[in-house]
Amino acid sequence: MSGYNVMAILINQRSKKAVKMQEVLTKHGCLIKMRLGLHEADNVCAEDGLLLLQLTGDNSEIEILTNDLNAIDGIKAKTMNISWDE
Repeated sequence: MSGYNVMAILINQRSKKAVKMQEVLTKHGCLIKMRLGLHEADNVCAEDGLLLLQLTGDNSEIEILTNDLNAIDGIKAKTMNISWDE
């Protein structure tokens, strides 16, 4: 079976939460294959954002990362696995 582990992270108050979130992401950096950050940047730099990660590693490592992120007030992380049979 092949597939992708994807994590979506909602960030509230980016300017206040980014440092703590980055510390957690750095701690688990070997699990992160791809990172994409999205936030409104038209006329103002929005305080809310969305971060998408493609992850590698086993389910227990991903669960620890998810729990570490969710322990930060203003951060909500969820994962999903998209897979198919070969």
